[in-house]
Amino acid sequence: MIGSPGAGKSMLAARLPSILPPLSPSELLEVSMIASVAGEIRDGALTARRPFRAPHHSASMAALTGGGLRAKPGEISLSHQGVLFLDELPEFDPRVLDSLRQPLENGEVSVSRANHRVTYPARFMLVAAMNPCRCGHAYEPGYSCKRAPVDRCTSDYQMRISGPLMDRIDLRIEVPAVTAADLILPPPSEGSAEVAARVAAARDLQLARYAAAGMPHVRTNAEAPASLLETIAQPDAQGQKLLRDAAETMKLTARGYHRVLRVARTLADLDGAEKIGRLHLAEALSYRVLAEDLRRAA
Repeated sequence: MIGSPGAGKSMLAARLPSILPPLSPSELLEVSMIASVAGEIRDGALTARRPFRAPHHSASMAALTGGGLRAKPGEISLSHQGVLFLDELPEFDPRVLDSLRQPLENGEVSVSRANHRVTYPARFMLVAAMNPCRCGHAYEPGYSCKRAPVDRCTSDYQMRISGPLMDRIDLRIEVPAVTAADLILPPPSEGSAEVAARVAAARDLQLARYAAAGMPHVRTNAEAPASLLETIAQPDAQGQKLLRDAAETMKLTARGYHRVLRVARTLADLDGAEKIGRLHLAEALSYRVLAEDLRRAA
């Protein structure tokens, strides 16, 4: 999420666990075991609510990935089956951010020390937020940056995030600033409970799909192997043409291509559609456009 300070990026991220389904018994066991090893369980209290971790941007690599004398799990393992929120993303140490690349791909992290090596699960949802530039006001109408042209200032700041890490981020959106007029509008008709019901229905569809394919250990589209993904996420003729043209225009990597398919399959599941349509693919591709524009501006 990219937007001006006070636009509500952190608030949106903190509300995300409220629309996610509760932990299943097997997921609860995994999360509880990790929390127990880290000494995070107090008085034996367990909860089916998914973890939400938000480390400060000054966090070290050991704090994020795990480490110490006894190689305890870090923030990415403590957010297993939940949400890892990184606010002010460009302010993190680049080496710390790049340490997320392998866990995002494999769903686990290995902590190596001189006397032993431990592998912890780390299947988390990464949510990040950042200002468009150092001062944070580049996207405001009529703003003129004193340091450099606005496009140059924003691209320099946002290009602190490496390309390989950005390639692993599926949804990239702008969060516009909230005005006083927005605050006095009536509340939306659809609240978190209604959204949570749609998310739960989509998760149930995915569980049933992968169980029927003989993969009961796969719970979501994000975990599906690429070989199976190309079968279950086969778009219709119009969608196939759109995807082929977009892959050439946007120069999608093989990873980016498969991630677009995963997002489109999930969008179709949220709509209750059996087949991925052109609209689902168009929306999935639109979420990658923001970073591509920034890269060209740099």
